[in-house]
Amino acid sequence: MKIDKSLLSGSTSLLVLSLLRSGDKYGYEMIALLEATSNEVFQMKEGTLYPVLHNLEKKGFVRAYTKETDQGRTRRYYALTDKGARQLADEKEQWEVFSGAVNSVLRRALEA
Repeated sequence: MKIDKSLLSGSTSLLVLSLLRSGDKYGYEMIALLEATSNEVFQMKEGTLYPVLHNLEKKGFVRAYTKETDQGRTRRYYALTDKGARQLADEKEQWEVFSGAVNSVLRRALEA
């Protein structure tokens, strides 16, 4: 099923912060992990991810650094900051309230 992109746009920072909770990652790694863990429902493009990452970095929720790989390639990694972990907890709580309310309305509508 194809998901309306407007549904994703309101939750991109929550998703990105969630991915970084388990450790530092580079851009393509986050894209692949998001796709794999969502059963291919979320297929984020680089043009969507990098502005989100830059905005999160500007707000102090993530920090970026470069690291050389074993193959001699330099990659830009992103790490969750303490401030970002608190933001993740706040956004997760908001999401749980929001999704619970949506599910409640849908259940009620299906019962009618």
